[in-house]
Amino acid sequence: MALKVLALQLLASLAAFLPTTSPANLSYPAVFNFGDSNSDTGGLNAGIAFPIKRFCNGYLIIDYIMNEMDLPFLNPYLDSVGAPSFQTGCNFATGGSTVLPASAASISPFSFGIQVAQFGRFKAKALELLSKDKKLQNVLPFEDNFKQGLYTFDVGQNDLDGAFSLKSEDQVVALIPSIMTEFETGIQKLYNQGARNFWIHNTGPLGCLPRIIATFGKNPSQLDQFGCVASHNRAATAFNAQLHDLCFKFQRKFPEANVTYINIYKIKLDLITNYAQYGFKQGIAACCGYGGLPLNFDNRINCGETKNLNGTLVTATPCNNPEEYVNWDGSHYTRAANQYVSTQILTGNFSETLDIFQY
Repeated sequence: MALKVLALQLLASLAAFLPTTSPANLSYPAVFNFGDSNSDTGGLNAGIAFPIKRFCNGYLIIDYIMNEMDLPFLNPYLDSVGAPSFQTGCNFATGGSTVLPASAASISPFSFGIQVAQFGRFKAKALELLSKDKKLQNVLPFEDNFKQGLYTFDVGQNDLDGAFSLKSEDQVVALIPSIMTEFETGIQKLYNQGARNFWIHNTGPLGCLPRIIATFGKNPSQLDQFGCVASHNRAATAFNAQLHDLCFKFQRKFPEANVTYINIYKIKLDLITNYAQYGFKQGIAACCGYGGLPLNFDNRINCGETKNLNGTLVTATPCNNPEEYVNWDGSHYTRAANQYVSTQILTGNFSETLDIFQY
């Protein structure tokens, strides 16, 4: 009930939104999304037959954004079963994706550069088919939809996450410039293909995920005052600072672009640390996991799995009250948390529309 009241209050204050994020102007004809599991609506499932379609117990942030724009939910580029419609956009995000090129050990081969290449093929093929058969206008984007559409990004978390498994904190931070270079190359390719409206999420507080705490936070000295792994959050903060600089640099280089930087880190950290204030009962513990509080997470078993652990057959089952949890499975957020985050995004209070004349 508290969340519903909050949502109504936020919707009542839409007139105060930033120009590029207010519903008055949040009327793009299409959305083209790039990213990882935070916004994957079935790409990895279709691409490599991964057993999970969505990394959540319900809607993702991108779903709530689409709903706010009164557009259908995005279909994955990789999923052709059922003749999906792409008239109002396409989702290139896949779980496990990184900004840097994938390696043989990567969960997903569809890194950011591949997603950008997929977009290029998608656009070219769509326009080619439309030129031959106007009836396809019901399922493919018009050329104006590509020009006037919103290009959304939520990337980078997996680059930092994976790097920490092999590198020290200093080495991870030293890797960030190369991630930025790869990301800049990708969004410039999209700009060269006509993209003008860029909506860029920074990365969340990686160190507050139960999986990260269970792996890297065994020694209390490694945790900050919120119980999160300090090194991972410092790296995420460094990543976000460089991403913000890149966004401003890109806006200055391409004045015709409209770049909006969204501070997801601030929203999620506030939710995790002040969860009770927003109607939740667990800020860090996973809803779907094994082991009980405080983390309810065991690296040996994933959400939904049944395994023999120490001679006992156990199952990592979902909790009975997921609406009271911020975290879903140790690495991702619940539907309720995603809804809360989306309402905060839509206030405009965590969005920065970069203007070269402000600097």
